Amino acid sequence: MKSNKLTKKIVAGKYKGKILELPSKTTTRSSKAIVLESFFNTLQFDVIDSNFVEVFSGSGSIGLEALSRGAKKIYFMEKDRDALRVLKKNIAQTDPSSCEVFGGDSFVNINAVVSSLKRLNEDAYIYIDPPFSYREGMEDIYDNTMQLIENLPKEVVRMIIIEHMSALKIPEQIGIYTTKKTKKFGKTSLTYLISDELE
Repeated sequence: MKSNKLTKKIVAGKYKGKILELPSKTTTRSSKAIVLESFFNTLQFDVIDSNFVEVFSGSGSIGLEALSRGAKKIYFMEKDRDALRVLKKNIAQTDPSSCEVFGGDSFVNINAVVSSLKRLNEDAYIYIDPPFSYREGMEDIYDNTMQLIENLPKEVVRMIIIEHMSALKIPEQIGIYTTKKTKKFGKTSLTYLISDELE
């Protein structure tokens, strides 16, 4: 019998070709290949030896792609139980010792991730891909996401990247963070923010 499991491959780096399982579409939404490719083209070699935080991780495909391309430590954050199970399975195919998983509410767990980065005196790329707001119970997700960004201390942030519905306009300024650029891919867009002091 043919498996109806959704999958995607790691595109480049040391785990290139590894097949990642995706959670069911009802729980999470997978980042499009074109979005992922554009993102890593923007980062290029900056990802090497960097820390990477994937908020609302789902399958972990963005974080594991970063790991494959040379990032040293990935922090994954996911609330959904089905997605969490798939995420851990995918991590097991790569290097679990370089990954830390925070199960539960990302808006709460971000504090533990920030504390960990502060303790290590390091910064990270913070990739935020909130569930699109038309899902039930997700009406406040973007307001909460903006609040999360505003509360991030600049010393732990190398760059913030938001994957969002193109129909949603991200504010030019969120706290000390300024929109550097937005790239649109049909219904999905990527917005890059940096702290004012990095301008």
